[in-house]
Amino acid sequence: MPAGSTDNAHPRIAVVTGGSRGLGRNTVINLARRGIDSIFTYRSNRTEADRVVAEVAEARRKAVALQLDTGDATSFDAFAERLRQALAELGAEHFDYLVNNAGTSHHNAIDQTTEEELDTLYRIHFKGVFLLTQKLLPLINDGGRIVNLSTGLTRIIVPGSAAYGSMKAAVEVLTRYMAKELGPRRIAVNVVAPGAIATDFSGGMVRDNPDLNRRVSEATALGRAGVPDDIGPMIAALLSDDNRWVNAQRIEVSGGMSI
Repeated sequence: MPAGSTDNAHPRIAVVTGGSRGLGRNTVINLARRGIDSIFTYRSNRTEADRVVAEVAEARRKAVALQLDTGDATSFDAFAERLRQALAELGAEHFDYLVNNAGTSHHNAIDQTTEEELDTLYRIHFKGVFLLTQKLLPLINDGGRIVNLSTGLTRIIVPGSAAYGSMKAAVEVLTRYMAKELGPRRIAVNVVAPGAIATDFSGGMVRDNPDLNRRVSEATALGRAGVPDDIGPMIAALLSDDNRWVNAQRIEVSGGMSI
């Protein structure tokens, strides 16, 4: 099969980074419910990754878990080769959807943020997204789709989030460039910006801190903090053919936070 062509004989396949927990996990599960197999990455927790594989199997779909540190670009060549092997296990040579979800949180004032903290955010949230996508472009089918994850913090200014929000803002600009440059291959590229979500992200602060959860709820038009099931189904729907004409967009999924 020539690179970039769509082979309808095989089920659609998604590659999701950071798929063992939180929003990535929810995305993998919701893709499975839509009949889409996944190859997802995890950084260190193989036990949680295996649980996701089992849950996908319950939905009568397939998932393959591959270890990857998206902040280590030197590992991307080896990962691409492992991905080729995983695709072969699923009976395919290429995949259809890429979800750049993996990330870490950061909370520190501008005058307290260290160079090391800034470099770490850059490696994971921008350099990793840029170079991993670049590395995987030969394996994405023409007519496929890419979704990058951003944050409501590129619009909603919360002190202590400058470094994190700025890296995600760079991803939003990168998304539009990707959409333009990959347009000739009919690959649509969008960015999803979740609001405050009750997961284990940021140490579970939105989920486990009642005062913060209350303040988020009060600032949100729909009156509550988000949950993973508000995000995963939306990403799965965005990747579907129903949204084939949505391209180069920042889509905030926040329940109307700080409007």
